[in-house]
Amino acid sequence: MQQAAAPKISFVSLGCPKALVDSERIITRLRAEGYELARKHDGADLVIVNTCGFLDSAKQESLAAIGEAMASNGKVIVTGCMGAEPEQIEAAYPGVLSITGPQQYESVLDAVHRARPALHNPHLDLVPPQGIRLTPRHYAYLKISEGCNNRCSFCIIPKLRGDLASRTAADVLREAEKLVAAGVKELLVISQDTSAYGVDLKYAESQWKDRTVRAKFLDLASELGELGAWVRLHYVYPYPHVDEVIGLMADGKVLPYLDIPFQHASPDVLKLMKRPAAQDKTLDRIKLWREQCPDLALRSTFIVGFPGETERDFEFLLDWLDEAEIDRLGAFKYEPVAGAPSNALPDQIADEVKQERWNRLMARQQAISARRLKRKVGTRQQVIIDEIGPTVAKGRSKADAPEIDGAVYLSSRRPLRVGEIVTAKIDRADAYDLHGTVAGF
Repeated sequence: MQQAAAPKISFVSLGCPKALVDSERIITRLRAEGYELARKHDGADLVIVNTCGFLDSAKQESLAAIGEAMASNGKVIVTGCMGAEPEQIEAAYPGVLSITGPQQYESVLDAVHRARPALHNPHLDLVPPQGIRLTPRHYAYLKISEGCNNRCSFCIIPKLRGDLASRTAADVLREAEKLVAAGVKELLVISQDTSAYGVDLKYAESQWKDRTVRAKFLDLASELGELGAWVRLHYVYPYPHVDEVIGLMADGKVLPYLDIPFQHASPDVLKLMKRPAAQDKTLDRIKLWREQCPDLALRSTFIVGFPGETERDFEFLLDWLDEAEIDRLGAFKYEPVAGAPSNALPDQIADEVKQERWNRLMARQQAISARRLKRKVGTRQQVIIDEIGPTVAKGRSKADAPEIDGAVYLSSRRPLRVGEIVTAKIDRADAYDLHGTVAGF
C-alpha cells in the first residue's frame, strides 16, 4: 500500500526577530507532526502568514503577503501581531481560514489540523532537538520573554502582545544549550524589553544543572556567557541595573555590544513619548561604560518628526549624537499607528519636515560611523563569517549584529567556512563597513 504524501505548508514570516522566533516555534511543531515545508505557495496544501502590525506600512506589507498567498494558493492561515486586531484582514480577505494573534501557537496548529490533518510517522519525521530555525546555522535568536509593561505613546505592542511574561532562567538556558550543541556560534538575546527580564517573576530562582539561577538580566547574561558562544544583547532599555552587565563585557563573557532603543534625546520629546527609564544622565553613563569597556559598541534607534518635536529638539538630538558617538543607528520617520495615543497629540509634523530631518540625522550619523570605524584600522578583530564569495568573504565583528549593522569584508589565503570565527587585520574602513585580511584561525 502506497503511503500518502506528507502535507506541505508554505510559510511567510514578516516583522521583527521576535516574530521570527514565533515562526520557528510553529514550524518546529509542524515538522514534529510530519508536515513538510514547501518553497512556493503554488502546490502547497496550506499557507501560513505570520504578520507584523506595528506600523501602517508593515500592515500594508502583511496584507500584500496575504493577498499573494490567497491568489496563488487560496488556503491561508494568518497569525502574528496584525491578527490581534483582525477586522482589517477580514474585510480585505474574508476567505482566510483562520486569524490568530501573536504567540497563539496552539490556535495556529488547531487551524492547520482542521484544514489538513497530519500524516505522522514517528520513525521518519524526526525533528532535531534544537528545533527548526529560519536563521543560518551559526546564529540564532533567543527570546527570553514576551510582551511589555511599558506604555510608550507611539507603540501598540502591549495591546498586541500583552504585558511582560518572562521565561524561567532554566528554560532559557536549556534552549540556549541545545542551540550551542547544534552548532550555533552566536546567540542574539531578544524580547520587547530585555533589561526588564524577570520583573514579572519577581526574579524567581529556577534549577539549572547543579545550581539555582535567578530570573534576572545580569544573572541570565552571566550564565549564557558560560556556554561558549557569542552572546549579543538586543532591545535593552537603559535602566540603572544595565550598568552591571558592562563588567561581563569587559571580562569577555558577553559581546561588548548594547542595543538600546533611545528613540530620542530631547527631554521634552521623551516625555511626550512616555519613554521608560531616566535618560537625563545617559551621556555620563555612556562615558563610564566606555571607560570600563573600551571596545563597547552601541546600537540604537531614533524617531524623527514625532508630534511636538521642534527644530530646537531636533538640534538637541544631533548635538547629543555627536557626544554619545552611537556606533550603529537606525532612524525612522514618525508614522501614526492605529490605536496609539501619540495620534492624538497636537503639533503633528509635516512629511517634508520629517524627511528633511531624517536626511540630516543620517548624514550626521554617517560622519560619526566613519569616524568610529576609522579608529579600528590597523587593529585585529574577531570576525564571524556569514557568506563566502569567489575572492572575498563577508562577515561581522563583535560590533555588528546580523542584517541591521555593518559588515567586514575579508580576503584569505585559504578557503573560509560559513560560521567560522577568524582573526582579521583591518586594513581600511568606509562609512559603515570594514575591510581586511584574515590573520589567524
